[in-house]
Amino acid sequence: QVQLIESGGGLVQAGGSLRLSCAASGRTFSRDTMGWFRQAPGKEREFVAATTWSGGRYYTDSVKVRFTISRDRAKNTVNLRMDNLKPEDTAVYYCAADQTNGGNYYHTNPNEYDFWGQGTQVTVSS
Repeated sequence: QVQLIESGGGLVQAGGSLRLSCAASGRTFSRDTMGWFRQAPGKEREFVAATTWSGGRYYTDSVKVRFTISRDRAKNTVNLRMDNLKPEDTAVYYCAADQTNGGNYYHTNPNEYDFWGQGTQVTVSS
């Protein structure tokens, strides 16, 4: 059974930092694109960041410079380091995997991703 399990969410003041982790099991994702999405109340799920199997990293404009996505292939995990957090970053954050099987591309459309975690809440207070 394939599972993606996020951790690391919480409550932080504006300007603070959090590190989200996504642990994958049931399958190796080393040749796939891994992504992070978020969904705020009343809003659609939106793309945050992705990393391809070759190491490419991509971000939505609003988090560039502040967020860093990374992958630990040995541990089958993907992380999202979030610095200088803002109240507008408040959302449930989801880890997702896109079975690109060596394809060096990424999608910003959540419908293109094949596996999802249950989400972790990030709340940034002003």
